[in-house]
Amino acid sequence: MIRGLQGAVRLSHHGALRGAPRILPRLNPASAFGSSTDSLISRFCPEKTDLKDYALPNASWCPDMLSLYQEFLEKTKADGWIKLPSFKSNRDHIQGLKLPSGLAVTSDKSDWRIFTRCIPVEGQGYEYVIFFHPSKKKSICLFQPGPYLEGAPGFAHGGSLAAMMDETFSKTAYLAGEGLFTLSLNIRFKNLIPVGSLAVLNIDVEKIEDEKLYMSCIAQSRDQKTIYAKSSGVFLRLQLEQE
Repeated sequence: MIRGLQGAVRLSHHGALRGAPRILPRLNPASAFGSSTDSLISRFCPEKTDLKDYALPNASWCPDMLSLYQEFLEKTKADGWIKLPSFKSNRDHIQGLKLPSGLAVTSDKSDWRIFTRCIPVEGQGYEYVIFFHPSKKKSICLFQPGPYLEGAPGFAHGGSLAAMMDETFSKTAYLAGEGLFTLSLNIRFKNLIPVGSLAVLNIDVEKIEDEKLYMSCIAQSRDQKTIYAKSSGVFLRLQLEQE
């Protein structure tokens, strides 16, 4: 799917798909991205909402997850970190905005769920919370995989970590510079994550060039003695439209 999107981007930029609908709109990098980080955060983190925030502690969180969550919560008071809410659908995070023409989809379904929030039972699937630092353009994700994400007996499937990295990349990319679509995601797995334990994902925005954001991630244990995986990602910047 990612490879197909890359191909579509290359072809649309070079005009190779004549007569066919363009997948992505052509952008003028000098003027297309005018949203400040503050405005992006205010859209993403509404002060008042009736939506359920899934990135809050529950009885399934392990002691390491709870204590590190509290540490970062303290950092939101003085160190510039922001705890990101996590709703069941990205549609809830971008209310009042829409995808550019040509990317909108219509459906009669009402129960939309982002992949990492598709298992509603606490502790069985993805338990995670993301903290973002606007000026440093970096994120920390606390991730606890549940038994429904098992690969090798007793350990999280590598695909579950890949999805968690991609999700954290995407939220960071959007808040750091209106990044919306994954163009590439490269992962090197190092060690297995025990189910029910904490993995800490450290995300950094390496650079922003025109229509792309380049990011890196290290997933490791809390004591930093065990590295689970390293990854890099490139995201396409795409300005959302007002409805």
